[in-house]
Amino acid sequence: MTLTNDRRVAIPEIGLELRVRTPQDFAGSGLELIETTNAPGFGPPLHKHREAEIFYILQGRYLFEVDGKRFEATAGDTVVANGNVPHRFVNTDSDPSKQLVMIVPGFDALAFFTKLGAAMKGGRLDDEAKQAFSARWGVEFLGPPLGTPSRGTE
Repeated sequence: MTLTNDRRVAIPEIGLELRVRTPQDFAGSGLELIETTNAPGFGPPLHKHREAEIFYILQGRYLFEVDGKRFEATAGDTVVANGNVPHRFVNTDSDPSKQLVMIVPGFDALAFFTKLGAAMKGGRLDDEAKQAFSARWGVEFLGPPLGTPSRGTE
């Protein structure tokens, strides 16, 4: 994991680089805006949380699963995962894909992803770390990433 002063986090174990686009003094307010880059074949495990996420695809191609429905999204598409709805995605492009993600209501995304990176030592969350992370951030892990059951937090 790498954290720089410009509010960037890299978690190579899960193929994720992100930049928090919301001003620092706005953290935890009504919304959070992040820009993500996902390496080919990577994405989060099936999960849900109280916050809604709106994904605007900037570059590349993703396979999404939202509330049990799978579909492809490419540059210019918008995908919505309402709060408490199970969702996951994977970059299906041969190159890195990028998204702009709005999270409502907002939370401290920089702290969230920094803590996730620290917990991902070795490339996965063990059961104890997963339970502690879930309790702290209100994330319920429900299944593996799309197409890669051995990678990520499972």
